[in-house]
Amino acid sequence: MAVPKQKVSKAKTRSRRSANRVTEMPEFGPCSQCKEPKRPHFACTKCGFYKKTKAGEVITVDVKQEKTKK
Repeated sequence: MAVPKQKVSKAKTRSRRSANRVTEMPEFGPCSQCKEPKRPHFACTKCGFYKKTKAGEVITVDVKQEKTKK
């Protein structure tokens, strides 16, 4: 098996891997609970639900009430 004669530098390795970076934003889909757009495989940031699991709410979401100006 071939063995490298010298260590490959971090700069050389990272410049080679730079072509593998993600350039597109992930597509958003509707939440099954509140129909707000959410990232796939993530819990909803609006209602805190993930899929339609038996656990229901996976994360707790703080609802900030807006003050009405009089």
